[in-house]
Amino acid sequence: MAFLINIVDILFQVLYLAILARVILSWFPVRPGNPFFPLAVIINQVTEPVLAPFRRIIPTIGMMDISPIVALLVLNLVQRVVIGALINVAY
Repeated sequence: MAFLINIVDILFQVLYLAILARVILSWFPVRPGNPFFPLAVIINQVTEPVLAPFRRIIPTIGMMDISPIVALLVLNLVQRVVIGALINVAY
């Protein structure tokens, strides 16, 4: 069961890093021909299913999209609940 808990934890950490990478890449123009373009496409495909529902609910503040911040907070909460439940089941 410890193996499953570690895998779930790693998956959440990868998703956190992908969201942070998407935020950082949003500060730069990433278009076809840019060396970071393939990476940006992959990161967008991974993070869009998580961020899209938050974007529909949370309006932008000026030109700033705060949906990644809220998504990270919710993901942290979900991670704690899931890992806590796995620990309770295991022990």
